[in-house]
Amino acid sequence: MKMIIGVPKEIKVHEYRVGMVPASVNEAVSHGHTVYVQTLAGSGIGFSDQDYIDAGAQILPTAEAVFAEAEMIVKVKEPQAVERAMLREGQILFTYLHLAPDPEQTTDLVNSKAVCIAYETVTDDKGRLPLLAPMSEVAGRMSIQAGAFALEKSKGGSGMLLAGVPGVEPAKVVIIGGGVVGANAAQMAVGLRANVVVLDRNIDVLRDLDAQFGGTVQCVYSTKEAIEKHVLAADLVIGGVLVVGAAAPKLVTAEMIKKMKPGSAIVDVAIDQGGCVETSHATTHSDPTYIVDDVVHYCVANMPGAVARTSTFALNNATLPYILKLADKGYKAALQDDKHLLNGLNVYRGQITCESVASALDLEFVAADKAIA
Repeated sequence: MKMIIGVPKEIKVHEYRVGMVPASVNEAVSHGHTVYVQTLAGSGIGFSDQDYIDAGAQILPTAEAVFAEAEMIVKVKEPQAVERAMLREGQILFTYLHLAPDPEQTTDLVNSKAVCIAYETVTDDKGRLPLLAPMSEVAGRMSIQAGAFALEKSKGGSGMLLAGVPGVEPAKVVIIGGGVVGANAAQMAVGLRANVVVLDRNIDVLRDLDAQFGGTVQCVYSTKEAIEKHVLAADLVIGGVLVVGAAAPKLVTAEMIKKMKPGSAIVDVAIDQGGCVETSHATTHSDPTYIVDDVVHYCVANMPGAVARTSTFALNNATLPYILKLADKGYKAALQDDKHLLNGLNVYRGQITCESVASALDLEFVAADKAIA
């Protein structure tokens, strides 16, 4: 089977990542597929149109042209309203969606009758999220440098250096969630010699982190009492909670924020799924922080976009096998043959096929296998 794949330029504010790099395009072309790339789609990470032409792509002048030609659209971020209006029935959309906190996008995708597969809910044999993991690794590592930035006095922070210096104690970093984001945040914070606490409700996760960091990280079972105790003592809080496909639970309340130390900071990495802090709302790279009750909030919804080149390569490494599977087999056969890819199907020709999304938005759910049967 041959397929026409379209790669539009991302249009979210300060989003420079691209759905396919030239090497990925070359792989798809070598499988016999046609790839249309919007002009300048890779310019933000140093790829010219000629780089894509050399890889076998054809360049189109507008997003409209790419959407009109392609059978499958490969993106990075969720489609913006103008992009959703270009989707058509039966067209495959393969990208991050994060639908649970976004009823407008969900409605538009349902109405488009497109086949919408979300990177963030594709699974693997070990129950992990292989297409979310690379961006979680980037966001977890970035969260510490973003938090260090937010603690600077000029940004409204307390003026504290995470590492301290000889004779001055380091900052206390509290990480809520010990998954991929939390583990990578802890790695960076420990490397900077901060005082690190990780909270999680999975004892095995806490055991693994304790072993990984050799006791240099305090691993605490997460209860409301424990969260409040450590958040109120924190200089920097990292929100790294994930419930697959669903809106993030609000584990840090507005009351806790009021009691936190003035000039402390929060980096809510879960903001893509609505955030795990009650006072969080999404921000952009052009205006990343705001202050509530003297606490600096960093809530950029596409954090890895700030290091777009690293992020794009990391994402392409993970997504390329699935892009090829969908193109080589066609989406029906690919989804039926791979239960983990099927878990990525969020919207199918007007039906919600991800149970956590349907539950979060109080919409009717149709099991993905039944929808495509």
